[in-house]
Amino acid sequence: MSDPVLDGILADLAAEGDALESLVAPLDDAGWRTPTPAEGWDVATTIAHLAWTDEVAVKAATDKEAWDAEVMVAIMNPTGYVDEMAAKGAEAAPADLLARWQVARPALATTLAEFPSGEKLMWFGPPMSPASMASARFMETWAHGLDVADALGVTVEPTDRIRHVAHIGVRTRNYSFNNNELEAPADEFRVELTAPSGEVWTYGPEDAAQKVTGSALDFCRLVTQRVHRDDTDLVAVGDDAEKWLTIAQAFAGPAGGGRAAQGAVA
Repeated sequence: MSDPVLDGILADLAAEGDALESLVAPLDDAGWRTPTPAEGWDVATTIAHLAWTDEVAVKAATDKEAWDAEVMVAIMNPTGYVDEMAAKGAEAAPADLLARWQVARPALATTLAEFPSGEKLMWFGPPMSPASMASARFMETWAHGLDVADALGVTVEPTDRIRHVAHIGVRTRNYSFNNNELEAPADEFRVELTAPSGEVWTYGPEDAAQKVTGSALDFCRLVTQRVHRDDTDLVAVGDDAEKWLTIAQAFAGPAGGGRAAQGAVA
């Protein structure tokens, strides 16, 4: 039976992938080698990473032996494996790399749509439901799409599809604290975000003592560490809420260094 929630996320993931593909498909070889704001990564590395992650997610869902082998290799190089695979994939000719991603994207969507209801996929962190995996893939596609757009000097018009990123950003509040070896606040925060469409997305109790308000775009850029806290329009009420905005991290892995504030001296 079709899952309307998953179907909606997959549709948004496909649209976000299409938007990014429209930026990279016309590039010549030199364009694929344009450095992005992500240190050490160019456009090719970025697309290679997205293709590889989609392929690995398919393994996790369909091929236990291949997945177990992937995990064992990752264990041997836990902090460098992702970068290593991205760099290796980026060695391919741009046309081949683009074709690889064009195959990986729909393969993952089909795999998630057909995954048994109520079951979870294995992953490098906790197991994930198909909807959670699709949301995570959306978040990463969107965030890396920002990197590519910045690299190419292109302004991308935001859409309400970023709701998936905002949702993950709110849900990972405690993770952000714990990942920085800090005790997570006991009480929920109120979060009120204005979507690109003007709709207001709300999370948490209305009477919460700690509160975050502002644009959903800036919140999503912040939790994916694509912007410095000082360069957002986000307003925090309460010390814990302000602390969260300085350490927010919606993606798995070690606490990231984030981006420097505009005008900051390197």
